[in-house]
Amino acid sequence: MEAQNDKKKELRRKAMQLPLTPGVYLMHNSAGEIIYIGKAKALKNRVSQYFGSEKNHDAKVRKMVSNVDWFEYILTDSEFEAFVLESSLIKQHQPKYNILLKDDKGYCYIRVSGGEWPRISAVLQVEDDGAKYIGPYLSFWSIRETVDSARKIFRLPDCTRRFPQDFGKSRPCLNFYIDQCCAPCQGRLNQADYNEAFQQALDFIKGGSATSVKALTEKMNQAAENLDFELAARLRDRINAINKLKDRQKVVASRVEEQDVFALAQGEACTAFEVFRFTGGKLTDRESFITEGCQPDPEARSEFLRQYYTIRDRIPPALTMDGPVEDQELVARWLTEKRGKAVKINVPQRGEQRQLVEMCRSNAAESLAQHSGLSGRDASALDELRRLLGLKKTPAYIESYDISNLQGGENVAGMIVFENGKPLKQAYRRFKIKTVEGQDDYGSMREVIGRRFQEYRAHQAQGDYTGFGRLPDLILLDGGKGHVAAVQPLLEEMGIEVPLFGMVKDDKHRTRAIAKTGGEIAITSTRRAFTLLSTIQDEVHRFAIGYHRQQRKKSTISSTLLSIEGVGPARAKALLKHFRTVAAVSAASLAELEDAPGMTKPAAKQVYNFFHQEE
Repeated sequence: MEAQNDKKKELRRKAMQLPLTPGVYLMHNSAGEIIYIGKAKALKNRVSQYFGSEKNHDAKVRKMVSNVDWFEYILTDSEFEAFVLESSLIKQHQPKYNILLKDDKGYCYIRVSGGEWPRISAVLQVEDDGAKYIGPYLSFWSIRETVDSARKIFRLPDCTRRFPQDFGKSRPCLNFYIDQCCAPCQGRLNQADYNEAFQQALDFIKGGSATSVKALTEKMNQAAENLDFELAARLRDRINAINKLKDRQKVVASRVEEQDVFALAQGEACTAFEVFRFTGGKLTDRESFITEGCQPDPEARSEFLRQYYTIRDRIPPALTMDGPVEDQELVARWLTEKRGKAVKINVPQRGEQRQLVEMCRSNAAESLAQHSGLSGRDASALDELRRLLGLKKTPAYIESYDISNLQGGENVAGMIVFENGKPLKQAYRRFKIKTVEGQDDYGSMREVIGRRFQEYRAHQAQGDYTGFGRLPDLILLDGGKGHVAAVQPLLEEMGIEVPLFGMVKDDKHRTRAIAKTGGEIAITSTRRAFTLLSTIQDEVHRFAIGYHRQQRKKSTISSTLLSIEGVGPARAKALLKHFRTVAAVSAASLAELEDAPGMTKPAAKQVYNFFHQEE
């Protein structure tokens, strides 16, 4: 550890000797490998930050810095030159700690199998299997969606059963019962009707929905004229299914003819990026990426855009982002030069474009959830809470505290823990307030937080990083800015760097806002973060008040026994431990009381007489 600190001091000394000019810096490990490449407007200021205090560094940067053995730099004439050179060097060297995207965008095809009962499917490769292949296409997502839609509209099977070999061997699957498959496996559908539906599905894929509707409408009218009402009804249902599909597609349509929409969601140790690509106002492609590590959102967006358009040829005239982009003007200029025409970067605040961004962000959260093993709702709520509170990292481990008393009596506190958006009940803790007399919620909260982090220090010294030995990502107090103002100085005195906020209730005891030092952050009931915060506030209140009621009950029971002559606190505690309840003590015989631990015959007589006065 000492050697590492010496190395860091030496690197900082060298960084302080760098010029205050634009350039690119390359970080090397002890093996000489380039592990990170960055650009700077002023090299000295930027590079020296890495080897100073770690307070403002996220986990990814701290890890990178710990592996730096030496660095080199290249001076440029302008910040934009540094920007372009950095992008080129990242593409060339693929450093470990830069955002790196794998270009897995190969061609894809629609496979049409042979035989009397043909099938359609979306595939990534052409094989020599006798099937017919349509393509190639660039977007596998788009082709897969089209094939799935064609199957559902024309009620074609997507199972692995073989026809006619598997006729009647088993019951039809769920798709038959939800009217998305004609169930040829039952042997009741003739081959001519199946092939007719199959050909119509193929025409739909090749010609699009408008062409299919026109052709099917002509056939439906002809069937009606020929009094073939069964066929006409079947064609009518297919036309309706296509029109319903078109209505669903309008949800992700855009008035902007050509654009790419970007959004991100950050987890505890990785970041998910989602891209919606629009052409002709329609969603034509969708891509998802997971990158290791987390960094501030503007930096992540900037680095992702450069990497994305390094592996993608088509650059649209408009990029729609879910938040600000670091060096936005430089990124736009770089993209404009690559495209040969103007490129604008927009961050919409309302309207249709904002809805598209929110939809894109929900999909990013879903990708993150699948990668992290969370539910999509929990991942989305935690990422939304991170943005709302301006946190550097997603609050995967949240502690919440509440004080409960009755007119200053039986002062207690409850601590609950939410991990990945779910209650972690084995980590819940209860506190009896020891140093505060009367109704002083601020003082009680300071005592509880102080005791909690004294335990943290003790666990850390023993090498125990579980329970109290784990530092939370976020602390939530059940109270307003007064509670935050009372506790924040204590955390600073103890050197504990954990974000601290309060949960403010309205007059109906519902979560209204988040309190911070100097003000409040309003939250709306339509947001997932609101639901998560409300759940946490309700749970910590339930836990604290439940403990308070339990203590009051014990106090009442103890006072009953203590009112008996000859029974002190120790004897009352022994009686309750032996008989469990006051009712059991009152029902005990004189002999049973005499045999109880800590009892004498005179004391047993006093207790027996107290509960049997009428006798």
